[in-house]
Amino acid sequence: MALSPANPAFVEKLSACLPADTIRPVEAKYLQEMRGKWHGKAGCIALPRTTADVSTILSNASEACVPVVPYGGGTGLVGGQVYPQGPDPIVLSLERMNAITSVDPIENVIVAEAGAILDNLHAAAEAENRLFPLSIASSGSAQIGGNLATNAGGVNVLRYGNTRDLCLGLEAVLPDGRIWNGLSRLRKDNTGYDLKNLLIGSEGSLGVITKASLKLFARPSNFGTAMLVVKGPAAALDLLALVREKAGEAVSAFELIHANGLHFLAETMPQITLPFNNPPEWSALIDLGLSADQNAQSLIEAIFNDAHEAGLVSDGVVASSEAQRQALWTVRESIPNANRAVGSIASHDVSLPLRSLPDFIDVSIKALAAIGDMRINCFGHLGDGNLHFNVFPLVGKNRDTYSDLRDAITKCVHDLVHNFEGSVSAEHGIGRAKTSDLARYKDPVALALMTDIKKTFDPKGIMNPGVIFPV
Repeated sequence: MALSPANPAFVEKLSACLPADTIRPVEAKYLQEMRGKWHGKAGCIALPRTTADVSTILSNASEACVPVVPYGGGTGLVGGQVYPQGPDPIVLSLERMNAITSVDPIENVIVAEAGAILDNLHAAAEAENRLFPLSIASSGSAQIGGNLATNAGGVNVLRYGNTRDLCLGLEAVLPDGRIWNGLSRLRKDNTGYDLKNLLIGSEGSLGVITKASLKLFARPSNFGTAMLVVKGPAAALDLLALVREKAGEAVSAFELIHANGLHFLAETMPQITLPFNNPPEWSALIDLGLSADQNAQSLIEAIFNDAHEAGLVSDGVVASSEAQRQALWTVRESIPNANRAVGSIASHDVSLPLRSLPDFIDVSIKALAAIGDMRINCFGHLGDGNLHFNVFPLVGKNRDTYSDLRDAITKCVHDLVHNFEGSVSAEHGIGRAKTSDLARYKDPVALALMTDIKKTFDPKGIMNPGVIFPV
């Protein structure tokens, strides 16, 4: 069905159905994405205050076949928050719907509107001596609705799971304006299809999440953190097995770091103190979180000693204070910013079976060397198989020098990921950046079922057109 623009006549009619100041003229900040690869367009910006307002907006959009682009914190990395071509859409931001409506330390549940900032959820949980464990670099601006819509991952997935695993229930508005009240706080509910898990990860293509009930956890109060030098990814996997054997479920994070990430920090962010004078080729950042009556410091030191005796690590830094722990995490969390400052030729958010990771890294580096001379920064959440495999220009060159190689580089990496039975999108989603990859690599039956789901939820195709499925 052909889509229509949010033209002045439609905007005027929509405005009359809503409280004053809900519909605003277009502002540039809603038409941008972090990497500058896409530039959006819009006929108006909608800033609803209630779920009923969202329902009114979508029912009017459905009636007139006007596209709607949900906009969260704007921190997505695959272009899902902007609409570069087609009829001018409504850009729908839930930033005013940002209340945290309840925190229950007995049930270990927090309920929040979709526009709530992730850092504010962290603070609300901490006030009740609880933990909401979703941890991503953009937590100061990312909204929980966007985190759910993209099934965000982050550094704590190893212990607590993706955003999907943290969600108990949702309230959402469907494309025709109907409100689905699935805001359950139950941990067991086998009454048919799990509709919330269709909406989670759908990137705004099936409806608009307006509220969520989410899991809380006991707050670790005793931490053990270390950055250990390993011989390579295979040794890092052996180290992960040892850490799990010694610490069990206390392992909150296990991050693989390549020397280029540390070199980029030294090059672009010299104010950050690096843990090693001479960056090792490979290192692993380990974080343990235990209760107050357990000694995490002794445990992480024992792990270092055992790993050293086993020949898995040759050196390391063990944090002896919270300040030192935060300094190590600052190094890891600053690597993406250093990457952006250097300027990548191509970035890849991939996941692989754990046993395949060392071979994939080795084969991929050799395959890319055959394409051209480049620097590779391979880092990420080793514990859950998620790598950020990013390719950069040599020193003295910029990424534009390699523009004619960009497509070949990405196809090479993604083909190898597929051959190793991995995924070309681990935690960033499909957005507009990877629609062709989805068509190329996704199982045809799965792709057909996804298409049917999209048609069922959104028969007029108004929700975030071009995301997941190309227009």
